[in-house]
Amino acid sequence: MSNSAPLLIRSQTMTVLMLALLLGLQPVTTDLYLPALPALTQVFGASMVQAQLTLTALLLAFGTSQLVWGPLSDKWGRRPVLLGGIGVYVVSAIACALAPDIETLIAARTLQGVAMGACVMAARAIVRDLYEPVQGAKIMSQALSGLGLIACTCVPVGGFLTDLLGWRWALSSLILFAAFTGALIYFYFDESLQQRNPHALQVNSLWAAVKHIVRNPTFQAYSALSTASFAGLFTFLATSSFVFTQSMGLSKTVYGLLMVSMSLSYIVGTFICRWLLLRVSVQMCVLMASFVSLFAGVLMMLVAYAGPGQSWFGAWAVMLPVNFFLLAHGVHQPCGQSGCIAPFPEMAGTASALNGFSMMLVAFGVGTWIGTHMSDPLLAMAQGMMFASICIGLIGILAVRKIPLPQTASIPLAK
Repeated sequence: MSNSAPLLIRSQTMTVLMLALLLGLQPVTTDLYLPALPALTQVFGASMVQAQLTLTALLLAFGTSQLVWGPLSDKWGRRPVLLGGIGVYVVSAIACALAPDIETLIAARTLQGVAMGACVMAARAIVRDLYEPVQGAKIMSQALSGLGLIACTCVPVGGFLTDLLGWRWALSSLILFAAFTGALIYFYFDESLQQRNPHALQVNSLWAAVKHIVRNPTFQAYSALSTASFAGLFTFLATSSFVFTQSMGLSKTVYGLLMVSMSLSYIVGTFICRWLLLRVSVQMCVLMASFVSLFAGVLMMLVAYAGPGQSWFGAWAVMLPVNFFLLAHGVHQPCGQSGCIAPFPEMAGTASALNGFSMMLVAFGVGTWIGTHMSDPLLAMAQGMMFASICIGLIGILAVRKIPLPQTASIPLAK
């Protein structure tokens, strides 16, 4: 395929489907095994820190690997990076399902994070390849609606498979999801990058690109937004199974249903995002959602500190602020992820990689903190989400509100 190979994505619907599946690799990989996390700890005789490491090591590898995948995709195109990443993902998923001990599982999950980095990074870059910034936020919100639908099924399916067949079958289901996604890419996606950068991997050129991106105020504001919002979500994901199945004694099935409600709130948030973008600017959209995030954080703290022992306290009381947070998250992620790469159509892969790296680096730090503060999982959940909510509020009010997205011409889909 030549450097000027035309884009061959059959339709916008196919584009959104492909993006949803690629982005959906992240919740499939992180959420589906959450019901099995306590079981893994018991089966392998692992410590709480080791159990959390199966998640945090994956996310650190996910974020770090994007720093390599991004420039690679700017030089070689999105398709070869996607196909290579999916192939490695399938191999690592097999290794996870067959892991004989916790150390092997951690290593396999780390490799899985490396492969996932290629897929998620390329998906965000494809949006910038095809659409101007504001339209890109709308398309990203559609893809993230699909991600939300996928996330709805992850914990219930993981809980069902873990209860019925065991944790290895839950991890095995990732193989099928990745194989289907890889087949779709192979048959329906040729390339979206119109102008490849032959110098993308040269050290001097790469370093100059990185400095140009990270010094850009638009990147700083919107990347910080997506990072802070993800940190709040990750706090909930890393603590939820211990709060609901161990502290509250709920079954994995009930826990899965609670997670479905969270995913539905996220989907509603992405629809609200698209509705708002038709009426107000991206900055105003984010600002409004920031106040919802702050409300969710304050409410979570009240529930955690005043709720236990009260007659009204229960799973629904914990999930109420979580659902408000996810409603706002459905606005912050499409706006943040598309906004931070908006100024860089010629280096979207590198910009996407830096954003992904910042998100996962913060998630790793949060996961490490959680591993040492799990004597009371509910308080750890509340404190982490409150901190993330404060950061989101400050970013929305002080940074994003003052920075309009650049307006550039879009690249049309092939007919």
